[in-house]
Amino acid sequence: MMTNRRDVLLSLAAVSASGATKIPSTEKVRVALVGLRGRGRDLEKCLVDLHAENVELAAMVDVDANLLAARAAAYQQKTGRTVATHSDLRRVLDDKNIHAVALCTPNHWHALGTVWACQADKDVYLEKPGSQTFREGEIIARAAAKYGRVVQHGTQNRSSENIVEAMRQLKAGVIGRVYMARGVAFKTRSSFGKMTQDPLPAGLDWDQWLGPARKVPYSKKIQGSSGNGWHLLWDYGNGEIGNQGVHEMDIMRWGLGLDALPSKVYSTGGKFVHPTDEQDAPQVQSTTFEYAGRDVLLTFETRGGLTNTEAGMGAEYPFLDKQNVVGVIFLGTDGYMIIPDYTSFYTFLGRKREKGPHAVGDGSINTLPHVRNFIAAVRAGSPAGLNAPPIELHRSCAMAHFANLAYRTGSLLQYNEAAHEFSGSPEATRLLTREYRAPYAMPKEVLA
Repeated sequence: MMTNRRDVLLSLAAVSASGATKIPSTEKVRVALVGLRGRGRDLEKCLVDLHAENVELAAMVDVDANLLAARAAAYQQKTGRTVATHSDLRRVLDDKNIHAVALCTPNHWHALGTVWACQADKDVYLEKPGSQTFREGEIIARAAAKYGRVVQHGTQNRSSENIVEAMRQLKAGVIGRVYMARGVAFKTRSSFGKMTQDPLPAGLDWDQWLGPARKVPYSKKIQGSSGNGWHLLWDYGNGEIGNQGVHEMDIMRWGLGLDALPSKVYSTGGKFVHPTDEQDAPQVQSTTFEYAGRDVLLTFETRGGLTNTEAGMGAEYPFLDKQNVVGVIFLGTDGYMIIPDYTSFYTFLGRKREKGPHAVGDGSINTLPHVRNFIAAVRAGSPAGLNAPPIELHRSCAMAHFANLAYRTGSLLQYNEAAHEFSGSPEATRLLTREYRAPYAMPKEVLA
């Protein structure tokens, strides 16, 4: 009989990090920060804030030597403390005094970096999306269990006090039975333009930046900003639905208690805002998900142009002037719930839409509680208390991966978990995984 991958992953999720060692509160948890742009800046701030709780930013890693030197110097000037610097992640993994790594690299490095870290007896805080392909989510779960490591996914809503309360209210039936959930990620993006081939910047190790991805000449379009560069190219990123959407789809799954994979997925869209751009990912994308045995419809939409707020609160919403709007709307038989940011929720009940339970935060991403949750698990030497363990990483990232595969193949996809394939779509099945460029190959020990 063929093994059901969902059952395997559930069993892996229950495995404790028996290989990990407890770290007393009197001792420092030493963390290496890998990747210094984008989310790397936010994680650095969190680690600085946690210094008073005996957490040490012990090393910085980046393939850009100039950026690395500048950030290390700025850190020393700001804190009065020095930090080790490395251009190669593997040098940090060789350091027995490092307990954990925070991986803030582009998506195509996430799974391999996590596996290498687990094999080196390091715990991992992994930025979203944790996987670049569907199979990588399985690989991460397998590696965390096999090597007994703590791996936290960077879906920080799971540690947001007000979002946790929203999920409690939802599951308690505040809006009745939920029949639909809608997520949105509306981020006004400038034009990607045409692909270029550019002179290699001094100090940049382009081979390491590419890592497991195929070898191509340097382009500033590829390395570009996290929202308008590599995120839009399938070799390195997962489009807006993988960049931002994983946060909102994670909330949708969480609120509805969906612990399976979507059974049907359809996704359409295109380069409708900047039609001549040479990016891979769509600028506008609309996706529908169904789950077998569940009477609920899930939809997710991204827009890269000017738009209304949709998941905002109208004139009374304090962040109405935001051009970038992300959020989740739950529709129930007794009312609806809106989650318009990372720290707030509102409910409206009955035909008159009377205000129900709500909580208003400052709207910030608020990563610190999530990192603190990770550090607590590292100290305990166990993943039991993690708010976003690998099994949740895999299920939420799978929604983005399935959506993109449906878009890329132009198909209504139906995933057969028993056969580990999409029924009637060999091309989508082939794209469930990827090839790794030597010497950045995924270790055979963690492959199914």
